[in-house]
Amino acid sequence: MATVMSISTAPNLRFSPGATVMTVGVANLVEQGRLNPSPYLRRHLSGDWGDLDEDDRRSNDAALASGEARLLSSYQVDPDLKLWIITEWDRSVTTLLLPSEY
Repeated sequence: MATVMSISTAPNLRFSPGATVMTVGVANLVEQGRLNPSPYLRRHLSGDWGDLDEDDRRSNDAALASGEARLLSSYQVDPDLKLWIITEWDRSVTTLLLPSEY
């Protein structure tokens, strides 16, 4: 896993990402210029959960309030590319990954 740039000073963050890492698949897309993960990470950290259904959004909101569960966002980057971002329950690590890498 590769480390992503620090984003902890961005405005409107609802929680800290902890260590921010990306999987090999995401890193390859970034290196190829096919993905800029920064806007999606900002959305995740501001509580914009992306393309989740209402139940999953409510689960994330409850997890954010309680601090006792992980947070998951899903973003359809383009028709053939979906990005998931998962922050661990203790907010120690946020991982950017492709669904196929889960």
